[in-house]
Amino acid sequence: MTYLSELLGQVLGSLLRNKLRSFLTMAGIAWGIASIVLIVAMGDGFKAGQENNMKELGDNIVILFGGRTELQAGGQRAGRNIRLTYTDVENIRREAYLVKSVAAELQGNVHATTAYNSGLFDVSGVEWFFPQLRTIPIGDGRFFSKLDQDNGERVCVIGVDVKKQLFGNRNNVVGQTISINSLPYLVVGLMADKQQNSSYSGLDEKKIWLPYTSMKRDAPPVKNYDEGDLSEILYQPRSLAQYEAARWQVLHILARVHDFDPADKSAIGVWDTVENQKMTDGIFTSMTIFLAFIGVVTLTLGGIGVMNIMLVTVSERTREIGLRKALGATRSRIMIDFLAEGCVLAFVSGTTGWAVAFGLSSALKLVKMPDMFPGLPVSMTTSGMAFAALSIIAIASALLPAWRAATLTPVEALRYDR
Repeated sequence: MTYLSELLGQVLGSLLRNKLRSFLTMAGIAWGIASIVLIVAMGDGFKAGQENNMKELGDNIVILFGGRTELQAGGQRAGRNIRLTYTDVENIRREAYLVKSVAAELQGNVHATTAYNSGLFDVSGVEWFFPQLRTIPIGDGRFFSKLDQDNGERVCVIGVDVKKQLFGNRNNVVGQTISINSLPYLVVGLMADKQQNSSYSGLDEKKIWLPYTSMKRDAPPVKNYDEGDLSEILYQPRSLAQYEAARWQVLHILARVHDFDPADKSAIGVWDTVENQKMTDGIFTSMTIFLAFIGVVTLTLGGIGVMNIMLVTVSERTREIGLRKALGATRSRIMIDFLAEGCVLAFVSGTTGWAVAFGLSSALKLVKMPDMFPGLPVSMTTSGMAFAALSIIAIASALLPAWRAATLTPVEALRYDR
C-alpha cells in the first residue's frame, strides 16, 4: 500500500512538472482507447442491425426463382424458361438431406372486399409451416394449420396495412369474413406490425396470406399459370457450415428434372441470405479493422508521449536516482519503479477513455435507435483487446526511460547538475 502511494505520488509529480505535455499525452491515450472501443462497437452495432434486418425477412433462408438457361444441356436449347413447380418442392424434400425445411410459394393479386371498403392486394399462397422459414409475426389469432391446408379451407391471414384499408380502425377483425375474388374467406390471423427493409415480393404488411391449396384453386395467377406452378421455392439449410453443399444438392436436383446444366447460373435465380450475410459481415469487419487500426496509431502516438514525459522525468530526477542507488537501491528496483510509473500513467489515461466510451454506449441505450443501428454495444472482448494493445504500448513506451534510469551510475547521477 505504501509503495502504491509513493508510485501515485511520483506520477502526480511528473504530471505537475509537465502540465501541458502531460495533458496532451493523457488526452491522446484516452482518445486512442475511446476510439478503438467506439469504432469496434459501431461495427458490431451495424452488423447486429443488419442481422436483425435480415431476420425480419427470415432466418438463414435461400429463395429460388425460375430463370432462363444460357447453356445447352441434355439436348435442350439455350434460352429456355425454367418454371418451378410443386413437384420440385417434393423432390427437394425427399432427396436433399442437407436441407432442413423447404416450402412452396405462389403469388398473385386479388380483389378483396368487406362491408367497409375494398382494394387490390398482393396475395401469397404458402404452406402451413411457412412462418418457420419467413418471419411472419402474428399479433392476433393464428396462422392457418396443416388441416386448413389439407382441406383447402377458405381462411386467410392479413397484414396490418390490409386491415387498415379493409376495416379501418375497427378492432377484433379475427373471425370476420372478407370476400376474395367474390369468395368468402375467414380471417384467422392478423400480422403484427414489423419493420421490414428487405423483400423479394413486396412488404408483408401489405399482403394477404392464403393456404397454397386454396390459392391455386380460387385465385391462381392470371397469366401463364399451369397446375402446380410456383413463384418461388424457399428452403433452409440444415447447417450453416454446409449451406454451400445444400445449395449444390438443390441445384443438381432441379437441373436433373428440368434438363439444364447445374453450372448454368441463369437457369435458377438464387437469393442466398446466408451468403449475403457473410458478405455483409466481411465488409463491416474490414471497415472496423481499418478504423480500429487508426485508433491504434493514435494510441501509439500517445505512448510516444508517455515515453517523452518519462525521459524528462528521468532527467529531472537524476540526482534522486543517484541518491537512491548510493543508499542501496538496485538496478532492477529503479527500473521497476520507472516502468510502473509509466504504465500507471498510461492506464489511468486509458481507463478514462474507456469510461467515456462506455458512458456514451450506455447513454445511447436510453435513446430509441433505428433498427439498422441498435446502438454501440461495448463488449468485454473489445475492451480486453483495447487494454491488451494499451498494455503492449505502455510497456514499450516506459521501457526505454526505465532502462536509462536503471543504468545511471551513482557517481554520475550525483554529479549531475541541471
